[in-house]
Amino acid sequence: MIKKLSLIISLVTITTTAFSQNWGGGVDDEDFHFGFSFQYISTEYKILKNADWRRPAFETANGNSFTYVNDGGRQITQPLKAISSPPSAGFGLGFVVNRRISENFDIRSTPSLIFSDRIIRYEYEAAPELTPDVGTSITPPTYQTSIDKKVQATMFEIPLGLKIKSNRLNNFRAYWLGGAKYSMDIASKKKTFDEGETPINKLLKNKRNYLSYETGIGFDLYFEYFKMSPEIKISYSMSDVLQHDNTVFANPIDKTKLRHFTFSLFFE
Repeated sequence: MIKKLSLIISLVTITTTAFSQNWGGGVDDEDFHFGFSFQYISTEYKILKNADWRRPAFETANGNSFTYVNDGGRQITQPLKAISSPPSAGFGLGFVVNRRISENFDIRSTPSLIFSDRIIRYEYEAAPELTPDVGTSITPPTYQTSIDKKVQATMFEIPLGLKIKSNRLNNFRAYWLGGAKYSMDIASKKKTFDEGETPINKLLKNKRNYLSYETGIGFDLYFEYFKMSPEIKISYSMSDVLQHDNTVFANPIDKTKLRHFTFSLFFE
Protein backbone atom coordinates (compact mmCIF):
# COMPACT_ATOMS: atom_id res chain seq x y z
CA MET A 1 0.00 0.00 0.00
CA ILE A 2 2.81 2.37 0.94
CA LYS A 3 4.65 1.53 -2.31
CA LYS A 4 1.52 2.27 -4.39
CA LEU A 5 0.96 5.57 -2.60
CA SER A 6 4.61 6.54 -3.12
CA LEU A 7 4.31 5.74 -6.84
CA ILE A 8 1.18 7.89 -7.22
CA ILE A 9 2.84 10.81 -5.38
CA SER A 10 5.92 10.49 -7.59
CA LEU A 11 3.83 10.54 -10.81
CA VAL A 12 1.87 13.58 -9.65
CA THR A 13 5.11 15.36 -8.73
CA ILE A 14 6.70 14.61 -12.11
CA THR A 15 3.58 15.73 -14.03
CA THR A 16 3.26 18.95 -12.00
CA THR A 17 6.94 19.74 -12.49
CA ALA A 18 6.70 19.16 -16.25
CA PHE A 19 3.73 21.48 -16.67
CA SER A 20 5.29 24.17 -14.52
CA GLN A 21 8.55 24.23 -16.50
CA ASN A 22 9.10 27.04 -18.98
CA TRP A 23 9.23 24.83 -22.05
CA GLY A 24 9.51 26.06 -25.61
CA GLY A 25 13.26 26.61 -25.82
CA GLY A 26 12.87 30.30 -24.90
CA VAL A 27 11.46 31.06 -28.35
CA ASP A 28 9.05 33.74 -27.05
CA ASP A 29 11.89 35.70 -25.44
CA GLU A 30 13.80 36.21 -28.71
CA ASP A 31 13.43 39.45 -30.69
CA PHE A 32 13.31 37.41 -33.93
CA HIS A 33 12.58 33.74 -34.32
CA PHE A 34 11.83 31.46 -37.25
CA GLY A 35 9.94 28.29 -38.04
CA PHE A 36 8.00 26.39 -40.67
CA SER A 37 4.41 25.32 -41.32
CA PHE A 38 2.21 22.73 -43.02
CA GLN A 39 -1.20 23.87 -44.30
CA TYR A 40 -4.47 22.31 -45.40
CA ILE A 41 -6.55 24.68 -47.53
CA SER A 42 -10.17 24.71 -48.68
CA THR A 43 -10.89 27.20 -51.48
CA GLU A 44 -14.09 28.53 -53.01
CA TYR A 45 -15.40 31.60 -54.85
CA LYS A 46 -18.10 34.03 -53.89
CA ILE A 47 -19.77 34.69 -57.26
CA LEU A 48 -21.69 37.80 -58.30
CA LYS A 49 -23.55 37.27 -61.58
CA ASN A 50 -24.45 39.72 -64.35
CA ALA A 51 -28.10 40.61 -64.90
CA ASP A 52 -28.25 38.63 -68.19
CA TRP A 53 -26.20 35.66 -66.99
CA ARG A 54 -28.72 33.04 -68.15
CA ARG A 55 -28.40 33.74 -71.90
CA PRO A 56 -27.59 30.78 -74.21
CA ALA A 57 -24.58 31.12 -76.51
CA PHE A 58 -24.42 30.53 -80.29
CA GLU A 59 -21.55 30.11 -82.72
CA THR A 60 -20.88 32.94 -85.15
CA ALA A 61 -21.22 32.29 -88.86
CA ASN A 62 -17.49 31.64 -89.30
CA GLY A 63 -17.42 29.29 -86.28
CA ASN A 64 -14.42 31.02 -84.70
CA SER A 65 -16.27 32.86 -81.94
CA PHE A 66 -19.67 33.07 -80.29
CA THR A 67 -22.56 35.45 -79.85
CA TYR A 68 -25.67 35.74 -77.72
CA VAL A 69 -27.81 36.60 -80.76
CA ASN A 70 -29.25 33.68 -82.72
CA ASP A 71 -28.26 34.60 -86.28
CA GLY A 72 -28.39 31.06 -87.60
CA GLY A 73 -25.23 29.73 -85.98
CA ARG A 74 -25.08 26.47 -84.05
CA GLN A 75 -26.23 26.71 -80.44
CA ILE A 76 -23.34 26.06 -78.03
CA THR A 77 -25.09 26.06 -74.65
CA GLN A 78 -28.56 25.93 -73.23
CA PRO A 79 -29.69 28.73 -70.84
CA LEU A 80 -27.89 28.69 -67.52
CA LYS A 81 -29.82 27.83 -64.38
CA ALA A 82 -27.03 28.02 -61.74
CA ILE A 83 -23.40 29.03 -61.23
CA SER A 84 -21.72 27.81 -58.06
CA SER A 85 -18.30 27.11 -56.57
CA PRO A 86 -17.86 23.81 -54.69
CA PRO A 87 -15.01 23.85 -52.15
CA SER A 88 -11.76 22.31 -53.38
CA ALA A 89 -8.85 21.12 -51.24
CA GLY A 90 -5.19 22.05 -51.43
CA PHE A 91 -2.05 22.16 -49.33
CA GLY A 92 0.81 24.51 -48.60
CA LEU A 93 4.30 24.73 -47.11
CA GLY A 94 5.48 27.86 -45.36
CA PHE A 95 8.22 29.63 -43.47
CA VAL A 96 7.74 31.73 -40.31
CA VAL A 97 9.39 35.06 -39.50
CA ASN A 98 8.26 36.42 -36.11
CA ARG A 99 9.22 39.79 -34.59
CA ARG A 100 8.51 40.18 -30.87
CA ILE A 101 7.09 43.57 -29.87
CA SER A 102 6.09 42.83 -26.29
CA GLU A 103 4.89 39.99 -24.10
CA ASN A 104 1.50 39.99 -25.82
CA PHE A 105 2.15 41.40 -29.31
CA ASP A 106 4.13 40.09 -32.30
CA ILE A 107 4.47 41.11 -35.94
CA ARG A 108 4.43 37.99 -38.05
CA SER A 109 5.02 36.98 -41.67
CA THR A 110 4.53 33.48 -43.05
CA PRO A 111 5.62 33.29 -46.73
CA SER A 112 4.08 30.15 -48.23
CA LEU A 113 3.90 28.11 -51.41
CA ILE A 114 0.29 27.05 -52.02
CA PHE A 115 -0.95 24.31 -54.35
CA SER A 116 -4.71 24.67 -54.74
CA ASP A 117 -7.20 24.29 -57.58
CA ARG A 118 -10.42 26.30 -57.75
CA ILE A 119 -13.67 25.23 -59.40
CA ILE A 120 -16.69 27.04 -60.83
CA ARG A 121 -19.64 24.84 -61.78
CA TYR A 122 -22.03 25.86 -64.58
CA GLU A 123 -25.40 24.11 -64.65
CA TYR A 124 -27.59 24.40 -67.75
CA GLU A 125 -31.22 23.71 -68.46
CA ALA A 126 -31.91 20.39 -70.15
CA ALA A 127 -32.31 20.64 -73.91
CA PRO A 128 -35.76 19.87 -75.33
CA GLU A 129 -36.03 16.38 -76.74
CA LEU A 130 -35.95 16.32 -80.53
CA THR A 131 -36.89 13.38 -82.75
CA PRO A 132 -34.61 12.89 -85.78
CA ASP A 133 -36.26 13.09 -89.18
CA VAL A 134 -37.14 9.72 -90.62
CA GLY A 135 -34.91 8.76 -93.50
CA THR A 136 -32.04 11.07 -92.58
CA SER A 137 -28.78 10.39 -90.78
CA ILE A 138 -28.81 13.73 -88.94
CA THR A 139 -29.02 13.33 -85.16
CA PRO A 140 -30.13 16.11 -82.81
CA PRO A 141 -27.30 18.00 -81.05
CA THR A 142 -26.47 17.13 -77.46
CA TYR A 143 -25.66 19.62 -74.71
CA GLN A 144 -23.87 19.23 -71.39
CA THR A 145 -26.07 20.05 -68.41
CA SER A 146 -23.14 20.58 -66.02
CA ILE A 147 -19.60 21.84 -66.72
CA ASP A 148 -16.85 22.26 -64.11
CA LYS A 149 -14.17 24.79 -65.03
CA LYS A 150 -11.03 24.27 -62.96
CA VAL A 151 -8.49 27.03 -62.36
CA GLN A 152 -5.11 25.47 -61.58
CA ALA A 153 -2.99 27.71 -59.38
CA THR A 154 0.41 27.56 -57.71
CA MET A 155 0.53 30.59 -55.45
CA PHE A 156 3.39 32.28 -53.65
CA GLU A 157 1.82 34.18 -50.74
CA ILE A 158 3.34 36.75 -48.39
CA PRO A 159 1.08 37.42 -45.38
CA LEU A 160 1.85 40.14 -42.84
CA GLY A 161 -0.16 40.29 -39.63
CA LEU A 162 -0.38 41.27 -36.00
CA LYS A 163 -0.45 38.44 -33.46
CA ILE A 164 -2.16 39.29 -30.16
CA LYS A 165 -1.38 36.70 -27.47
CA SER A 166 -2.93 35.89 -24.13
CA ASN A 167 -0.78 35.52 -21.05
CA ARG A 168 0.97 32.18 -20.94
CA LEU A 169 -0.62 29.54 -18.71
CA ASN A 170 2.03 26.91 -18.01
CA ASN A 171 2.70 25.51 -21.49
CA PHE A 172 -0.37 26.92 -23.23
CA ARG A 173 -1.24 30.27 -24.81
CA ALA A 174 -4.12 31.39 -27.08
CA TYR A 175 -3.84 34.07 -29.75
CA TRP A 176 -5.69 36.06 -32.41
CA LEU A 177 -4.13 36.99 -35.76
CA GLY A 178 -5.21 39.65 -38.26
CA GLY A 179 -3.64 41.23 -41.31
CA ALA A 180 -3.32 41.12 -45.10
CA LYS A 181 -1.47 39.08 -47.70
CA TYR A 182 -0.17 39.46 -51.24
CA SER A 183 -0.69 36.49 -53.58
CA MET A 184 1.12 35.83 -56.86
CA ASP A 185 0.41 32.95 -59.24
CA ILE A 186 3.71 31.38 -60.35
CA ALA A 187 2.17 28.55 -62.41
CA SER A 188 3.30 28.10 -65.99
CA LYS A 189 1.42 30.21 -68.55
CA LYS A 190 0.97 27.03 -70.61
CA LYS A 191 -1.78 26.05 -68.17
CA THR A 192 -3.83 29.06 -69.28
CA PHE A 193 -3.07 28.89 -73.01
CA ASP A 194 -6.26 28.20 -74.97
CA GLU A 195 -5.74 30.01 -78.26
CA GLY A 196 -7.48 28.19 -81.09
CA GLU A 197 -9.82 26.25 -78.80
CA THR A 198 -13.55 26.11 -79.54
CA PRO A 199 -15.74 28.40 -77.38
CA ILE A 200 -16.97 25.52 -75.19
CA ASN A 201 -13.36 24.44 -74.49
CA LYS A 202 -12.02 27.86 -73.48
CA LEU A 203 -10.43 28.11 -70.04
CA LEU A 204 -11.56 30.16 -67.08
CA LYS A 205 -8.70 32.38 -65.90
CA ASN A 206 -7.82 34.36 -62.78
CA LYS A 207 -5.67 37.42 -62.29
CA ARG A 208 -2.10 36.50 -61.42
CA ASN A 209 -1.78 38.96 -58.51
CA TYR A 210 -4.20 40.12 -55.83
CA LEU A 211 -4.48 41.22 -52.19
CA SER A 212 -6.54 39.62 -49.41
CA TYR A 213 -7.35 40.37 -45.82
CA GLU A 214 -7.32 37.56 -43.27
CA THR A 215 -8.05 36.73 -39.66
CA GLY A 216 -7.65 33.66 -37.48
CA ILE A 217 -7.20 32.12 -34.07
CA GLY A 218 -4.72 29.62 -32.72
CA PHE A 219 -2.97 28.08 -29.71
CA ASP A 220 0.69 27.94 -28.78
CA LEU A 221 1.54 24.56 -27.22
CA TYR A 222 5.00 24.46 -25.65
CA PHE A 223 7.21 21.39 -25.72
CA GLU A 224 10.67 21.00 -24.26
CA TYR A 225 12.66 22.43 -27.17
CA PHE A 226 10.03 24.01 -29.46
CA LYS A 227 6.43 25.12 -29.66
CA MET A 228 3.67 23.88 -31.97
CA SER A 229 0.75 26.09 -32.94
CA PRO A 230 -2.46 24.76 -34.55
CA GLU A 231 -4.21 27.66 -36.29
CA ILE A 232 -7.48 28.25 -38.16
CA LYS A 233 -7.56 31.20 -40.55
CA ILE A 234 -10.01 32.69 -43.06
CA SER A 235 -8.92 34.96 -45.91
CA TYR A 236 -10.97 36.92 -48.45
CA SER A 237 -9.71 38.67 -51.58
CA MET A 238 -10.13 42.44 -51.57
CA SER A 239 -11.06 42.70 -55.25
CA ASP A 240 -12.35 40.72 -58.20
CA VAL A 241 -9.91 37.92 -59.14
CA LEU A 242 -11.60 36.89 -62.43
CA GLN A 243 -9.87 37.67 -65.71
CA HIS A 244 -12.71 39.05 -67.83
CA ASP A 245 -11.84 37.76 -71.27
CA ASN A 246 -14.64 37.24 -73.78
CA THR A 247 -15.68 33.60 -73.19
CA VAL A 248 -18.96 31.80 -72.52
CA PHE A 249 -17.72 31.10 -68.98
CA ALA A 250 -16.39 34.54 -67.97
CA ASN A 251 -19.16 36.69 -69.47
CA PRO A 252 -22.04 35.58 -67.17
CA ILE A 253 -20.00 36.59 -64.08
CA ASP A 254 -19.73 40.15 -62.79
CA LYS A 255 -17.21 39.50 -59.97
CA THR A 256 -15.58 36.63 -58.14
CA LYS A 257 -14.06 36.97 -54.67
CA LEU A 258 -11.76 34.19 -53.47
CA ARG A 259 -12.23 32.67 -50.01
CA HIS A 260 -9.67 30.48 -48.25
CA PHE A 261 -10.19 28.40 -45.14
CA THR A 262 -6.78 27.32 -43.85
CA PHE A 263 -5.77 24.94 -41.07
CA SER A 264 -2.07 25.21 -40.26
CA LEU A 265 0.46 23.59 -37.96
CA PHE A 266 3.39 25.86 -37.09
CA PHE A 267 6.65 24.64 -35.56
CA GLU A 268 8.92 27.28 -34.03
